Amino acid sequence: QVQLVESGGGLVQAGGSLRLSCAASGLTFSTNAMGWFRQAPRKEREFVASITWSGGTTSYADSVKGRFTVSRDNAKNTVYLHLQMNSLKPEDTAVYYCAAGAPVPAAVAALYDYWGQGTQVTVSS
Repeated sequence: QVQLVESGGGLVQAGGSLRLSCAASGLTFSTNAMGWFRQAPRKEREFVASITWSGGTTSYADSVKGRFTVSRDNAKNTVYLHLQMNSLKPEDTAVYYCAAGAPVPAAVAALYDYWGQGTQVTVSS
């Protein structure tokens, strides 16, 4: 059974940094790519970043490119997915979700089979 648990959200001032983490258990190589998505109030869920199983290939939404960095650690029983967020802006305020199970790194939420419960990130101006 795959389980994803996010942590690290919070309140930060504009220009600040946060590091999100996602502990994922039950994943195998066949559940390849992982990603981060976010959803702001009254908006649709949107892609933030994705990464391959090996961590060798990453992809970012244009809105976060150069500010956010996605990484992963494939431990024996648990995969840790991280999102380092720098130079945060008020428009980054959203609930951030960890996702896994896509066959390839993808910006399409429907391609991911597994989701965490989300962690709130609030950036004040």
